[in-house]
Amino acid sequence: MDLKGLKFSKMHGIGNDFPIIDESKGEVIPEAEKAEACRFLCHRNFGVGGDGVLFVVPSEVADIGYRMFNPDGSEAEMCGNGIRCFGDFVYRKGILKQEKMTVETKSGIKTIEITLEDGEPALFKVDMGTSTFKTKEIPMIADEDEFLNGELEVLDETYAVTAISVGNPHAIIFVEDISAVDIDKFGPAIECHEVFPEKINVHFVQVISENEGIMRTWERGAGVTLACGTGATSTAISGYKLGLFDSEVLLHLPGGDLEFNVYEKDGELGAFMKGPAELVFDGEIQ
Repeated sequence: MDLKGLKFSKMHGIGNDFPIIDESKGEVIPEAEKAEACRFLCHRNFGVGGDGVLFVVPSEVADIGYRMFNPDGSEAEMCGNGIRCFGDFVYRKGILKQEKMTVETKSGIKTIEITLEDGEPALFKVDMGTSTFKTKEIPMIADEDEFLNGELEVLDETYAVTAISVGNPHAIIFVEDISAVDIDKFGPAIECHEVFPEKINVHFVQVISENEGIMRTWERGAGVTLACGTGATSTAISGYKLGLFDSEVLLHLPGGDLEFNVYEKDGELGAFMKGPAELVFDGEIQ
């Protein structure tokens, strides 16, 4: 694998960081080498460092296409913080100079609305689409059709877990004191629990009020991260469904804050996410 001369941008969305590579005009990294390349690029000692690698690709069904690979080389469905960074990159680099764009992802077509400040992209509102609580669709091995605040035995504890998918799977766990949770112990144990055959993202959440909450994340294939946009989306929707949050909620993540507005469409719950993204630097592999 030779990445010499590879151009990329390093971006972050409230601390969730990504190298981004433009393949909108053609493949830059051969498909057979993408997993290995992404493992290298994400490595914080030997590579660029990141919670995943984003690719801008062509699309026949949307304005532009999006791919994301995790630090372990597996391909992810979508990342909420990543798609804001993606929107910033696409606009900033002139790939699509439009303030509203549709993006094809593995979890469906998403719409990004960009707020400009002094001509520069500043805030990004994303329709994250609708969710499902159906255990078969997450997937989760369970007798219940939906697993809402259900008991799950993990190591030496029993947690009340809500399973949800917003295109990728999430386990939402509401706790009294988030600072008391050993996320390094229970995060991977829940991620790899036998009831989740494709593994799962894990989020511990403390409710402050009906319009505010705090969350910490263990991401599937990545470990502890400063933020997870799809996880925060799942948290807002799950909290609304359980009657813990109102339709408008502000979530505090270790890397920053995200705003959500939960809506109902065709009997399913979805959410708009609003938050920032920032360019850290442009680079080239030597």
